Amino acid sequence: MEEDLVQRIKSNLNYQKLVSTRSSYGWMLTGMMMVVYYGYILLVAFGKNLLSAKIGHGVMTWGIPIGLFVIIFTVAITGIYVWRANREFDDLTAQIRSEVL
Repeated sequence: MEEDLVQRIKSNLNYQKLVSTRSSYGWMLTGMMMVVYYGYILLVAFGKNLLSAKIGHGVMTWGIPIGLFVIIFTVAITGIYVWRANREFDDLTAQIRSEVL
């Protein structure tokens, strides 16, 4: 019985769309995060002059807002993924359930 259910789910066009869309979207966001995070790490390693340069006449350096950007970017892309998952991916999952079961 379960083998039949698995085969029906795998052969469903909405399931195939869900898997391909979610996978490509997840890899795109992962790539963006890797670029931002490892870019920051490389900047820490090789761009110390930029990160230690003061902003204006105060005591804040460029390292603070750039590091804060990395943190905010991480939260933002997580929120974007959850927003899309709640809208699109959950609807596709519901369609799959109704068609297969």
